[in-house]
Amino acid sequence: MPSISLQDVSVEFPVRTPDAHSLQLRLWSAIGGRLATQAKGVSVRALSKINLTLSGGDRIGLVGNNGAGKTTLLRVLAGSYPPTSGTVRRVGRIVALTDISLGMDPEATGLENIVFRLVFLGHTFAEARKLSPEIEEFSELGEYLRMPVHTYSSGMYLRLAFSISTAVNSEILVMDEMISAGDAHFIAKAQLRLTELLKRVSIIVLATHDAAVMKGFCNRLVWLDRGEIRGIGGFDEIYPSYIAAG
Repeated sequence: MPSISLQDVSVEFPVRTPDAHSLQLRLWSAIGGRLATQAKGVSVRALSKINLTLSGGDRIGLVGNNGAGKTTLLRVLAGSYPPTSGTVRRVGRIVALTDISLGMDPEATGLENIVFRLVFLGHTFAEARKLSPEIEEFSELGEYLRMPVHTYSSGMYLRLAFSISTAVNSEILVMDEMISAGDAHFIAKAQLRLTELLKRVSIIVLATHDAAVMKGFCNRLVWLDRGEIRGIGGFDEIYPSYIAAG
């Protein structure tokens, strides 16, 4: 049974002080100079003591103001960010629509990146090559797939990354707001593909500001505030309190 369990998970990001960027101090440190001043380490805590268990059938909506820790939590759930402390246990194949270009090489062609990204997501090279034709067709990039992706527009790059990520069979889906992956025709096509994907997965975690989506789709909301969980419960319990808190 797919599941994710977070126990006392905290995430901190180191921040260098201006002194730590001093070229003179770095040079002195490199040659062992005693005049080098040891810059004090500074870190920002993005998540603090998060305890959360997700199991089959969960449709989780993350709410919180900008900077509350929603994206960081999504990346921890997906395995993109290791926790600074605490433990994360995952069972089941996860696809994250947060960092959908991870594992792609801007100097490689679109065709090569289809294989690279699929292998990054856990497929063998043989499996990746078997999935490639369907991804090529869905992306509608045609001959551009034979060109290095650094030549792509941002819309083309996102279209390719979306096509790859949503072609993978997964049991757990982690995602931000709906992705705008190109022109109106492709966006409609992407929305249909995403709707089909949502029906197949066992666990979904979604960060969105759309109250209608949360109310109609999520069976639990997780309210984040300054990196901490402030509440977990149904929409009618959590969302009014979140709005009232401003």
